[in-house]
Amino acid sequence: MRKQYALLTGALFLTLAAGQASAKVSAEEAAQLGKTLTPVGAEKAGNKDGTIPAWEPEPQHGALSGEFPHNDKIDGEKPLFTITKANMAKYADKLTEGHKKLLSMYDDYKMNVYPTHRLVDWPAKIKEMTIKNATTCSIQGTDVLDNCTGGFPFPIPKTGAEPIWNHKLKWRGEAVTRYNNQMIVQLNGDYQLTKIIEDVKFPYASIKDPGTLKAGGNGEFLEYLSHVVAPPRLAGTYILVHDKTGTGADGRAAWLYSPGLKRIRRAPTVCCDNPYEGTDGHQFYDQVDMFNGVLERYTWKIVGKKEMYIPYDSNKIAGNTVKYKDLVRPRHLNQDLPRYELHRVWVVEATLRPGMSHTFKTRRFYIDEDSWTIAAVDDYDNRDQLFQFQEGHIINAPNLQAATTVPEVIYHFDSGRYFITAAWNEDKPIDATVHFNDSYFTAPSVQKMTTR
Repeated sequence: MRKQYALLTGALFLTLAAGQASAKVSAEEAAQLGKTLTPVGAEKAGNKDGTIPAWEPEPQHGALSGEFPHNDKIDGEKPLFTITKANMAKYADKLTEGHKKLLSMYDDYKMNVYPTHRLVDWPAKIKEMTIKNATTCSIQGTDVLDNCTGGFPFPIPKTGAEPIWNHKLKWRGEAVTRYNNQMIVQLNGDYQLTKIIEDVKFPYASIKDPGTLKAGGNGEFLEYLSHVVAPPRLAGTYILVHDKTGTGADGRAAWLYSPGLKRIRRAPTVCCDNPYEGTDGHQFYDQVDMFNGVLERYTWKIVGKKEMYIPYDSNKIAGNTVKYKDLVRPRHLNQDLPRYELHRVWVVEATLRPGMSHTFKTRRFYIDEDSWTIAAVDDYDNRDQLFQFQEGHIINAPNLQAATTVPEVIYHFDSGRYFITAAWNEDKPIDATVHFNDSYFTAPSVQKMTTR
């Protein structure tokens, strides 16, 4: 199961145990940021084969609300080739284990591969803070960050936990409202839509007022409130989360409002492998946004950096021209719609610590080098069997100068069902013009909302 991946570079990517504190990178290493490396740590150059181009950041353009992802040039391209069960062996070294399993299981599953584009860019202030973080920011264990301000904390990662924190702390705007539509897809393709509205504020990755994470100090980096609006049996449920660095009482604080109880209460179960409310067990809390949980239950290591086919520039399936009925098929997505490209990814493996519990014994993450976005996760159970596969369809958002995944899919190999989340096709895209006071993300505020 645990395949060794060839390193693309030298000692920088040596596997390290996540339990030790990381050293800050040297000034000499940090000096490569903005030169041979992009300001956030990706390799600027393309690959030797020319199948991955050099980084060509797209200038900021577009409105901060009402902007569905689109790029006329990219969206008009035709596939270079298609990977199927019949020819998958030819491409196996560039496929996740999850994709290989889907190709092996289903004759009609395929992956259309398109030309690669590297357009993701970030605001100048985020890049400036990232470069500074390289020589000031450090991590203690897996969950305590120190002297990190505003940007990506670890553009030149040394331990396995660090790329995951880059994903968790990336710039996504000052605050956003998004529609999160979810579907549990049955074996015959039937599904019921769950509609959620999410309000999020990012007090760390901010341009206007960037946060500083300190060991033993204020480690809050995200404030989140979700409101289920459909179906009727779930409508009126609220989940409030304050995400912080640290573990236990120093980490996540969460509250749940249930219409049946008519009150908001602390919810320590909003964590880890407890099922997210309303997903009928098809998504754990720490699978939201591909991964968002505490890291302490696992040891983390960087396996290496590798060229992989991952979902990318997925404007078609994230846009408003595709309806959910077009996207959904029995057993897997309508694979005429997703777009796959060849990109360099960080491969990070998490292994359950002795004495800790989780449904997943091993998790293998594939993280895009340009955006620090988790594109895929192979999830293994305690029998070392591939139990689930998470696929995040990366979109570039030049209006925000950011990247995210729309939609995200979790394939359940035990049942044959799959779960779609973070879809907005038939509603509205992210609204990044919103503003929230901190008092909005409090239990009393949520209680008042429920009585209006």
